[in-house]
Amino acid sequence: MQVFSLSPLFAIFHSQFVILIPLLFCSLLLLLPFVQWRHPRHKRLPPGSMGWPYIGETLKLYTENPNSFFSNRQKRYGDIFKTHILGCPCVMVSSPEAARVVLVSRAHLFKPTYPPSKEKIIGPEALFFHQGAYHSRLKKLVQASFMPSAIRGSVSKIEHIALKLIPTWNNCTIYTLQEMKRYAFDVAMISALGDQHDLEMEGIKNLYHCLEKGYNSMPLDLPGTPFRKAMKARKLLNEDLRRIIEKRRESGKHGGGLLGILLGAEDEKHNQLSDSQIADNIIGVIFAAHDTTASVLTWILKYLHDNGNLLEAVTLLNEDLRRIIEKRRESGKHGGGLLGILLGAEDEKHNQLSDSQIADNIIGVIFAAHDTTASVLTWILKYLHDNGNLLEAVTVIQETLRTASILSFTFREAVEDVEFEGYFIPKGWKVLPLFRTIHHSADFFPQPEKFDPSRFEVPPRPNTYMPFGNGVHACPGSELAKLETLILLHHLTTSCRWQVVGDGNGIQYGPFPVPRQGLPIKVVPRNKK
Repeated sequence: MQVFSLSPLFAIFHSQFVILIPLLFCSLLLLLPFVQWRHPRHKRLPPGSMGWPYIGETLKLYTENPNSFFSNRQKRYGDIFKTHILGCPCVMVSSPEAARVVLVSRAHLFKPTYPPSKEKIIGPEALFFHQGAYHSRLKKLVQASFMPSAIRGSVSKIEHIALKLIPTWNNCTIYTLQEMKRYAFDVAMISALGDQHDLEMEGIKNLYHCLEKGYNSMPLDLPGTPFRKAMKARKLLNEDLRRIIEKRRESGKHGGGLLGILLGAEDEKHNQLSDSQIADNIIGVIFAAHDTTASVLTWILKYLHDNGNLLEAVTLLNEDLRRIIEKRRESGKHGGGLLGILLGAEDEKHNQLSDSQIADNIIGVIFAAHDTTASVLTWILKYLHDNGNLLEAVTVIQETLRTASILSFTFREAVEDVEFEGYFIPKGWKVLPLFRTIHHSADFFPQPEKFDPSRFEVPPRPNTYMPFGNGVHACPGSELAKLETLILLHHLTTSCRWQVVGDGNGIQYGPFPVPRQGLPIKVVPRNKK
């Protein structure tokens, strides 16, 4: 049984509200006669409750399981309902059709929006906060950096990070989420900045961690608060990034990673991006690539632990590729294709590539060769071996993304008064497509609480599976996330086994759903039979 655990973020949030409630209550009694949601009388707002003035239903959302919060209101009011959270009137939509309208077919009416404090910490010129021409230009640049054909060259670097990290876990008890954050952060850094000196990386990492704590805290800009410390760290981080940007501009060598692409970008009038535009987007990409990927990896390790047959299937998939490589080496016949070239390759010192380097590069090239495949992971499987049992192994990642639903919802804002599914949404109201509710609907995924990778042997219905969002603002780094996940699993499952410490039950939200305490596990070397 899963037990909801109040995260430190929400505990702080709750304690601060307990102190403020008496003052707010007195103020609200005075304001109550003047507070109303203004809209034309002949227009019908979606059903729902706005809760207390100003406070709304924020406390309810942050002190109970979000699944319960969403499902209770959906059952009572339907797939479209209104509420009031974080100081904003909101409309939540929980049907695939309505989500598609907001994110795709009428996306021009619903701009992306974030709380002002988040925008201050990431930077106002990051592509997440924009739409139109500027957003389109930035998204193309970011996608160019994270397309499979571009990240193929990062395979060996990602493998190096994984191989350096995994041995430090052997015969130790680790907190999975923290270790996955280390891995995801290092991958995000090489993807964003390319090759950097260790001292530069370490300085940026320390500032980023301070920034992260403030991002997930109450936005109180007072001395000693995490938010104030985060804003100071943001200023220092911006200065560090600008020094790196200036150094690359002066040298004429833009370097690798997203930074290199942004430095070399020009519009049709040959205007380059400013330093602040580049810095904000670098910070934004690191944020986007860090917490979410770490949370997904944490859930994958839990699900593989709880489903031993799936763990063995994933291991078998990885070992099959190694056996193919070993068989060709022993026969002396390297064969055709890229595998044959990699097996015969030597550097100037006649050193050959290792089996793991070859395996990871085969995976990377498959990503590059099949950018538009509906499921890159499924294609990898078919490329390696036409075996139904192995299909279960690669769908583990897809099912983890559905079950965990790291991205529970996304914020949009109505840019004008909108008629929507028979209801009226006033200009300025937030509109939230509920990915988690759709992913956990029995109408689209039978027995949604059950972890069952086999459900992805058949593609899901359109607009029912959106782990990376949908439309023009969908996550541009989804292919990188898949690749780094696959590489870590490749090395971890073939070299280690792990046991959850404690009962392994319970979920905490801070802000993404993760197993309680970040999933403490004891890692041991795998006994290879």
